Amino acid sequence: MKKYSIGIIGAGVMGQNLALNFASKGFPAVIFDKDSEKLESFISKHEKNKNITSASKIQSFIDCLEKPRKVMMMVPAGKIVDNVIDEIIPLLSQDDIIIDGGNSHFPDTIRRTKYVESKGLLYIGTGVSGGEEGALLGPSIMPGGSKKAWKFVEPILKAISAKVDNGTPCCEWIGDNGAGHFVKMVHNGIEYGDMQLITEAYQIMKDLLGMSADEMSEVFNEWNKGDLDSYLIEITSDILAYKDDDGEPLVEKILDTAGQKGTGKWTATTSLDIGIPLTLIGEAVYARTLSAMKDERVEASKILNGPTPKFEGDKKSFIEDLRKALFASKIVSYAQGFVLIKYAAKEYNWKLNNGNIALMWRGGCIIRSVFLEKIRDAFDNNSELSNLLLDPFFKAKIEESQEAWRKVIALAVTNGVWVPAMSTALNYFDGFRNGRLPANLLQAQRDYFGAHTYERIDKPRGEFFHTNWTGRGGDTASTMCSL
Repeated sequence: MKKYSIGIIGAGVMGQNLALNFASKGFPAVIFDKDSEKLESFISKHEKNKNITSASKIQSFIDCLEKPRKVMMMVPAGKIVDNVIDEIIPLLSQDDIIIDGGNSHFPDTIRRTKYVESKGLLYIGTGVSGGEEGALLGPSIMPGGSKKAWKFVEPILKAISAKVDNGTPCCEWIGDNGAGHFVKMVHNGIEYGDMQLITEAYQIMKDLLGMSADEMSEVFNEWNKGDLDSYLIEITSDILAYKDDDGEPLVEKILDTAGQKGTGKWTATTSLDIGIPLTLIGEAVYARTLSAMKDERVEASKILNGPTPKFEGDKKSFIEDLRKALFASKIVSYAQGFVLIKYAAKEYNWKLNNGNIALMWRGGCIIRSVFLEKIRDAFDNNSELSNLLLDPFFKAKIEESQEAWRKVIALAVTNGVWVPAMSTALNYFDGFRNGRLPANLLQAQRDYFGAHTYERIDKPRGEFFHTNWTGRGGDTASTMCSL
């Protein structure tokens, strides 16, 4: 009986394309799905491919895998992952490996790693980014979990991953338990931010500058030749150039309500749990939720008034300012994302290599861009870098872009053009560069109404004080001074 290198549970598009990718790299794959029609349809299309087969029963699926068995689940995140794990655990042997290649929430992966290891098996939660095309041709792969499993899956996962820098694979071990899915979650959060920033640039060009879809497509095409060179900028140019059957731009016929799968929200809530400002990604998530309130917005547009956008000036010069504003905002988004990674590593006791993470995102994934090479360089030059904004390259780019950045946001706000992500990026920058924020007044307010205490600038850190502000209160301070 022929033995297969890896098994895939889930014959959706991602599962199918990964199976084809494994097979093309010399790793025979067997695929299983409870939907027999879907499975048969896939296999019939590739019946001449001797490196791919299917199994109609879960037991026969397990039996045809070489040991240690490697089972990759490509199923929707949530309860179904737990169900599949419970179904296959009794069929596996000591040190067999279960791999979750879906977008699971990293706390679930932490829990599942512990559970699977308690059964004598190994577990990997891996982010797989690049969509359907990436799964087939080479995705970015971010594995974490049972370190013992890495030596068995490393050759396979690196072989199918995207390659950069003369063949360097966009795949490396991230860390223990949920580290791989955590890094994938942050990737998706940054993806939310990138996409929102691009749509704001589009709206400024469309509503303020009155540009046509073809004109905007050409601008994005030009931007893709410089600092903004990236997959998302490239496809934006293609989308704007695409015509519907009547010759009109298809993008303008698409309903303006955006969906989400939860990873952006998870990134934002995790930042709140850890206590790290992730303002741009948070705004990108809220922008999608506001877009979904279509009926309410249409009604509000009939009642609420604002300025009519009107541009006066040099359009070509302003478009260059817009490019700089977009790039500066993008720097802030990634800076916030990597700060979250840094603090999460402390919180969960992970040893994460930010330079390697940037390299893994350099190819195959949705946020792939030339820009990520500079991030890798920044962390290679200083592994203890606390914030990308402090790296010499990014500091220079922000300084070079700052005047244009402020000009674009001011003009957009003055003309009533919605720019939540760009404006919050600038606000974060202004807050981060400010050595003294007005939180002293905020802390005084908290002490006034709740006796929450405060620290003084003329006393050592960690020493807390309470004031009887009205003369009517007592001297007892709240024990909840961290609120």
